[in-house]
Amino acid sequence: MAENGLTVNKGEFTATVYGHKRIGERFYRLGLEFSGVGAAAFAKAKPGQFAELDVSGIALPKAEAIPEELADAAERKILLRRPFSFFDVAERGDRTRVEILYCALGPATLRMTTLSAGNTVSVIGPLGKGFRVPDGKKTAVLVVGGMGAGPLVHLAKVLTAEYPDIYVIAFAGAKTVKELPFEKLLDVIAQGLGFSLREFGRYGIKSQMATEDGSAGREGLVTDCLSEWLVRHSRTVKDMIIYACGPEAMLAKVAEITRGRNIDCQVSMERMMACGFGVCQSCAVQCKVNGSGKTIYKLCCKDGPVFDAKEVIF
Repeated sequence: MAENGLTVNKGEFTATVYGHKRIGERFYRLGLEFSGVGAAAFAKAKPGQFAELDVSGIALPKAEAIPEELADAAERKILLRRPFSFFDVAERGDRTRVEILYCALGPATLRMTTLSAGNTVSVIGPLGKGFRVPDGKKTAVLVVGGMGAGPLVHLAKVLTAEYPDIYVIAFAGAKTVKELPFEKLLDVIAQGLGFSLREFGRYGIKSQMATEDGSAGREGLVTDCLSEWLVRHSRTVKDMIIYACGPEAMLAKVAEITRGRNIDCQVSMERMMACGFGVCQSCAVQCKVNGSGKTIYKLCCKDGPVFDAKEVIF
């Protein structure tokens, strides 16, 4: 797509809210629709990329709807945009719809809960580098930690649509079932067949859950589920790739597991990304320099947020 003779891959666009769904105590899925040049730009968005939303002009909820622990923080002015990855991207004729998964944890996301169909939002994107699919892979393992679900559900859709010969399986974990950002779990029969989460099941992808308190799925860490599964599938690791998104402690453990088994692994890192395109330098990730003992700092917003697990120093 070109505008004034220039190819447009990213930019600042106005999106219209087409849907907004609450899926948990503080989890929401926000639907944004782009038209024109914005639709063309976001139609090319890759899993793992992100967008920066301007929420400064969005009103707060009514006082009674503000959680007590956020009452003081809610009054803070929102000066910077907020980054969000994509849960889904879909073309609808000459328009593109993007779905964002978020958790209302602070003054910015609290304001987002008041958005409704027809409202408009200023969005910069698509930004960053997303997940990549190397040649020759036959198995893709998705490892989700809490709010890391968004880009991996998007990746699941792309893998099943564009790489039908790759077998995909997902593992999702959180401290408790209330911190799993998914809709209702599938029924007992579906879970018995290995389809626990409808967000992956809709693409024919089996999934396993783990919660630290045992309130859903297996009691323990999702990385324990991954390790045990890898023991049973050790013959296929050469043709395997693991994708992970979640808390940094989980990513570090996944990197350790995959490094020990020499499995390709990509991790989506999280940092405070004030600008989204490398100007503010606030989102540094320490990385190794190949072939030496030196380290450098890369920018999560520009060089990532997806990195090869082998290069990140956790």
